[in-house]
Amino acid sequence: MKVSLRKIIMDFFWVTIGTLLVTLSLDLFLAPNRIAPGGVSGLAVVLQHVFGWPIGAVTLAINIPLFLISTKVLGTGFGAKTLYSTILLGVSIDALAFLKPLTHDTILAAVYGGIIMGAGLGIVIKYGATTGGTDMAAMTLHKYIPFLSVGRILLIIDFIIITLAGIVFSPELALYALATEFITIKVIDLIQEGSGDERIAIIISDSYEEISKSILEEMERGVTELRGRGAYSKKDKNVLLCVVTRREVTTLRNLVKRIDPNAFVILSTAHEVLGEGFKNM
Repeated sequence: MKVSLRKIIMDFFWVTIGTLLVTLSLDLFLAPNRIAPGGVSGLAVVLQHVFGWPIGAVTLAINIPLFLISTKVLGTGFGAKTLYSTILLGVSIDALAFLKPLTHDTILAAVYGGIIMGAGLGIVIKYGATTGGTDMAAMTLHKYIPFLSVGRILLIIDFIIITLAGIVFSPELALYALATEFITIKVIDLIQEGSGDERIAIIISDSYEEISKSILEEMERGVTELRGRGAYSKKDKNVLLCVVTRREVTTLRNLVKRIDPNAFVILSTAHEVLGEGFKNM
């Protein structure tokens, strides 16, 4: 499939924004407070404290060989965007190291460092790249130890790095690093899966036609009719499926209650909804 020049430019633009957010999380919050989250950047924070080596240079020195090894073992699937993000991260960490940390409160540094790092990594991943590091190492190792999943290998690597940080810094700072890692993962998931602002409604009612018509006309939302069958009654049922925003839930609930107070309604969160009336594909 041919990719437009505009899409390539936009992808690189957002990968740049995401990578710079990761840089700011390290320079403004994590590194000055000796919080070493998992991954290559966390290892670089530890090595800076022990040997005085620049974090960005260490990150590059580890990530570039990892990229080359992973490309040789796994193929060229990582692509130009990952190489670009990897180099930009290493260069920008040291280039922006002159910035003064925003806080020396460890709790604030762990929380906001995790949020900003998660946002940056989430954006980078969303636009088809990674910042290099332990994810490439985990995928490469998985090739040789397939009985361990990539996720489990990542967990082991991050655990080793955070344990090392606990030995070099203190057990308390290692706990802060774990908290940062947890927040980062949650924010990445939020960006990848969406905020969950939409709700899926499944409605079972004998008055399905009137309910369907009211949703279409009053709420101007699409409705899909599904064919169902009661396992106990063995009777055919018409099931309505529609998606509404969180703000429209009360309107939908009142609408159904007005028409059929005995209707069976299931509401659940949709992580992301693509299509007419919601986000574009």
